[in-house]
Formats: sequence, C-alpha cells, structure tokens
Amino acid sequence: MSGFRKNMQRLAVVAIVALPLFLSAPAHAQGRRTRRESNANRKARIERTIQETYSHKYEIFGGGGFLRFRSGDLTQNNNEVTWATSGTYYLNPKVGIIADVRGAYGNAKVGNTIYNIPNPLITEYTFMAGPSYRFYAKQKYAISGHVLAGYSLGNFDGGSKGIDSTKLGLWKTSNRPVFSAGVNFDYNFYPNLAFRVTPTYVGTTFNGVNLTTGASTGSIQNNFGVNAGIVYRFGKIKK
Repeated sequence: MSGFRKNMQRLAVVAIVALPLFLSAPAHAQGRRTRRESNANRKARIERTIQETYSHKYEIFGGGGFLRFRSGDLTQNNNEVTWATSGTYYLNPKVGIIADVRGAYGNAKVGNTIYNIPNPLITEYTFMAGPSYRFYAKQKYAISGHVLAGYSLGNFDGGSKGIDSTKLGLWKTSNRPVFSAGVNFDYNFYPNLAFRVTPTYVGTTFNGVNLTTGASTGSIQNNFGVNAGIVYRFGKIKK
C-alpha cells in the first residue's frame, strides 16, 4: 500500500505542475491567432486610409515662404517673402492638373547710385498652370512633382520714388513669360488634411537696359526658394 500511495502522490504532483501548462496552451494559441488577426486588420486599415487619402478629386494648397531672386543684370540676388496658392484637379490618384498663383516681395540690392535709393521695394506675381505627378503615396507621407508655365507681372518701379527702375540697374517693369518646377513633400494629418513643403525653382525672363550702351539686356533668371503650408483635399475621383 505504501508503494501505491507514493505513486499516487507522484502522479498528483505531476498533475499539479502540468495542469497550468495544459490550460494555458489554448490561451497562448488564441493569443497568437489574435495577434495575427490584429496585424491583418492593421494592414487592411492602412490600405483603406491610403485609398481614401489619394482618391480625392480636388486639392487646395495655401502657404508662404521665401525666394532668392535676381532683380537685375548686375545686381546681387535678394531675399523675398512669398505667398503661394494652388488648386489641383486629379484625373487619377497619380496625375493632376495645377493652377498656381504666387506673389513675392523684397528689396533689391542696387548699391550706391546718384539717386540715393539703395534698396528699393520690388514685387513679382506669377500665374501658372501645368501637370503634377504623385510618385510616392503612403499613409502618412506623399511626394509629387510638377512643371508649370505662364506669365509673371514684375513691378520694379514701386519703391524707386519715381525713378525708372532701369536707371537703378533693375529689370524693366513688365509682364513676361515664366516657368517653374518643384517637388511637394506632404505629411498627412488626416486623409483630407496635410502639411506641405515645396522646394521650388522659378525661371523668369525680365529685361533691363545697359546703363553704358543703352542696349536691352536680359536672359533667363534662375531663382530658387521654398514654400510651406496646408493642403486640403475634397471630392472623389470617379472610377
């Protein structure tokens, strides 16, 4: 009997030790299944968010920044404060058509002249349109590029106290062709709301006058800057 009792005691100890492990095994298996389902649900949710974000038909941007602008044939580049706004109509989640309007304000660096106007105020406005292509689109980030063309209004006499801008070595006040290229970096707060940063190139074609010979001067002015602001999306692309 004593041997039988000892065997039963051993079995009882084994059962006590093994029972929690046996009971926890289904729970662990269920936990693994739940985690797998959570990962699948997360991926599905992210994919739905991406689809919702980039299926909007319209996009409006508004913001500002700065531009390094060449104000005359021989003048130094000056810094300008800018504002920018644009609207995009998307043909599909990748390809859109942009209408773009911008303004820039700064003080030209004309140096010492007989007119004693060292840093006159100058302004430029651009009206452009062109295609946009979104080549990276994730839940939180998107990158797109655009190429635009149109015309620009340059006012280089506004701060010259009645002196012709060309006598200060600046471009002649005029309306001229302009073109631009840029890359948009978007961070999405929501599917319909994002923050955007856009490094940009602006090519202007203003003309001036050579103060020595009186001949017309000018070429393509290569100007670089950056804009930043808010993007609002609305509407849905029809499939």
